[in-house]
Amino acid sequence: MSTLVIAGGTDGIGKALAERYLEQGNTVFVIGRDPAKGEEYLEWARRRGADGRARFVTADLSLLTQTSAAIDEITRQAPSVDALVLCARHYRSTRTLTSEGYEENFALFYLSRYLLGHGLVEALRKADRPVVVNVAGPGADLGVMRWDDLQLRHGYHGGVALGQGGKLNDLLGVAFADRYGATTGIRYVLIHPGVTATGFSGEYDATTLEHIKSMQRHAKPVSAALPPIVAALDNPPAEPLSAFVEGHRIGVGSRGFDGTAAARLETLTEQYLKGS
Repeated sequence: MSTLVIAGGTDGIGKALAERYLEQGNTVFVIGRDPAKGEEYLEWARRRGADGRARFVTADLSLLTQTSAAIDEITRQAPSVDALVLCARHYRSTRTLTSEGYEENFALFYLSRYLLGHGLVEALRKADRPVVVNVAGPGADLGVMRWDDLQLRHGYHGGVALGQGGKLNDLLGVAFADRYGATTGIRYVLIHPGVTATGFSGEYDATTLEHIKSMQRHAKPVSAALPPIVAALDNPPAEPLSAFVEGHRIGVGSRGFDGTAAARLETLTEQYLKGS
């Protein structure tokens, strides 16, 4: 049996994956910020006799200290991790800083995924076929990047923040695969499942909220979004880095996955994490 870690596993796609893999007999760590939802997950597992394999780690992943604490808690309990699934994100119509001083989307949608991937490398490398599945939305052009203003101090818009966040995760995947792919066997998979009727976690202004309600009416059900993610988890691609949009593989050799840009972002990220 395998051990999975799912960030953002109390709602939507993450929740459906957690339940699926628990029912298959695996151990599943879910990271979430709401203890009540965590208890719901554990109670669901108890009713199915899987409580010994269901773990909930309370953490607000927009806070780097809590993300780091979650990594420590998981590595204490799990000597190896077969799969890391990154789902958590949260829309904000108004630019918001975390208590640590980071723009929230940048911290939650990117920095937490950076920390979780790097922080669990040693646990992942002990697995037979380790994989990181980053549910972000690959394929945008590098033109969405605001290199001089990654935290969007000027001209903030929630959609822009999430759009840039997707590209940040593309470049994270490139840098991660370059660093670890050849030496650890960890496969990094970027997946855009398409517009899915999840919880659409966020705080929206009136105009955006109407747009979200329209999207919810026409979005695919969570069950329809799972197959490409499940395929990547059950049979990780052979390549160190791969990307899929609604189940269709896209190339990772294009300018949008540029190694120089990925290295530049990694350097900037390390500066952010050191408080520079």
